[in-house]
Amino acid sequence: MFDIKENLKMLPDKPGVYLYKDKFGEIIYVGKALSLKKRVRQYFQSPENLPAKVRALVENIDEFEYIITGSEMEALILENNLIKKNMPRYNVLLRDDKTYPYIKVTLNEDYPRVIKTRRVVNDGGKYFGPYTDVGSVNQIIDFLNKVYPVKKCSAQSFPRNFRPCLNYHIGLCRGVCCDNISRPEYREMVDEIIAFLQGNSADTEKMLEKKMQAASEAFEFEQAAEYRDGLMAVRMLREKQKIVTNPKNEMDIIVSADVDEGTNIMLFFVRNGKMTGRESFRINPTIEQSREEKVAAFIKQYYCEKSLIPKEILVESMNEEFDIIGKWISEIKGSSVNIHVPEKGEKKALLDMAAENISQTRETFEKRVKNEKDKTVRLEEALSEMLKIEGRIRRIEAYDISNISGVDSVGVMVVFENGKKQPRDYRKFKIKTIEGPNDYGSLQEVIYRRFRKYFDAHETGQNNGFEKKPDLLLIDGGEKQAAAVEMVVNAMNLDIPVVGMVKDDRHRTRDLVYREKLAGLKNDNELYKFIYFIQEEVHRFAIEYHRSLRSKSVSRSVLDEISGIGEKRRNLLLAHFGSVDRIKEAGTDELAKVEGMNRKAAEAVAEFFRNRDRSRRE
Repeated sequence: MFDIKENLKMLPDKPGVYLYKDKFGEIIYVGKALSLKKRVRQYFQSPENLPAKVRALVENIDEFEYIITGSEMEALILENNLIKKNMPRYNVLLRDDKTYPYIKVTLNEDYPRVIKTRRVVNDGGKYFGPYTDVGSVNQIIDFLNKVYPVKKCSAQSFPRNFRPCLNYHIGLCRGVCCDNISRPEYREMVDEIIAFLQGNSADTEKMLEKKMQAASEAFEFEQAAEYRDGLMAVRMLREKQKIVTNPKNEMDIIVSADVDEGTNIMLFFVRNGKMTGRESFRINPTIEQSREEKVAAFIKQYYCEKSLIPKEILVESMNEEFDIIGKWISEIKGSSVNIHVPEKGEKKALLDMAAENISQTRETFEKRVKNEKDKTVRLEEALSEMLKIEGRIRRIEAYDISNISGVDSVGVMVVFENGKKQPRDYRKFKIKTIEGPNDYGSLQEVIYRRFRKYFDAHETGQNNGFEKKPDLLLIDGGEKQAAAVEMVVNAMNLDIPVVGMVKDDRHRTRDLVYREKLAGLKNDNELYKFIYFIQEEVHRFAIEYHRSLRSKSVSRSVLDEISGIGEKRRNLLLAHFGSVDRIKEAGTDELAKVEGMNRKAAEAVAEFFRNRDRSRRE
């Protein structure tokens, strides 16, 4: 048995990370310390000296471990990694599944393109963002692709006889694949695009005005109207992106406010001196922490994997930890990042503006949270009453099967907690033991595997992603599907209600079936929408998973079976000839002339198709 008092005596006076565990061996809190001896002992002083939430943590500590590090910086990095890995319930956790879109100019390519991306990598491309409005990103890219006929396709090389795509024929691409534009001309367009994205739209406006005037003089009024609309769009975008500070400034502004049962953190993005967006985050600290500690936890988790980190981060107040965090983030960025509290000037004015903004939205935020809670409670109560189930239904797991005539059968699980979907808890299953289109057997396999992992997690004390027990199982299908699942649930001695989601002839949610009894949904519009949303979500997830497997299986070509023909040669052959049939009809000499091919590879292709035809005739 672990003796906490004895182990407290052995703590070293060195920097490191400490891990608190409960009686099941689960890590419930991770912290870092400049001195493990001093920091850990603070938790085990007289209980009356501790805040209520810290007392709750200490009461659940059954044992602790620690890892000595060489410096406070190493401790900070290790702490952050352990929090991300174990998601301890008493740590501040940033539960954010959003990745913001960026506009990328692919300067790492010979002929750059303008694309939307959510992944920022150090590949030589130029990124603009982040943008919180996906619709605006799409509009900007569509506009730029219309005004500047740059390449849209991802092709990097163009073999002889390469066929131009539709964009070339309708005038949306200058045709780099046909050598219709020189590199200097092309680069001039790219430079104008970059200038536009940096906020310098004057050249774009002049160009659009000239084209509008020329089209009007040529009586091409439809074309002139398109240029006019483009010009208006540029001017509207310019108004939205007014300079708020020095154009060279690149910063994030972080403010926070305590709200009902949590903390709201608001992040403002300032890029090239312009306010480009704002985003809110909700964190729910489970132990008493100061504003500085919560903001520090947010910064560590938010910026730890970001490639585009600003030069400055403005905060309302700081503690001693911010210095080491600033050094760590600077290492990630590869250049200096200054985290500080501005005392005066335009940066102080920006911080005050952000603080006023979060203060004004606090009341609205709290009302929204309360309304969501009330709505969730109503839904839970309505569902319990409809199905005659005792107890509160907080965690719902929904299951569906997808296949085509039994091929590539898959099962999926989606999760809703307190009325909200939990994408991190979604799971996918490839059907292993069932052959053919057998949804009942497939569902039974999925349910068995899911709860076998549930038991494994509790027997070993290890979190495996299946350790939570649902309050309700929703099965996409009718009475027979629910009955098949219920057989497995009963056999595993699990007391979990199993409910089928029944659809009508138009594939719309109609009823719920529980223990052979139908419960109509149409009389409760709110509950009907909730169940319909769950059913559509699990169906979407299943279809997407099945489609991804199917696309992987069909992406293989018959050319992959030929010795000496890898992915690169396969693609070059297909680009040159246009189809497998034309490759089959080509002679050895013609095959050998294709870029990337040689005589030996050409003979292998010709021989392969001769043998294939021979075996078919036999």
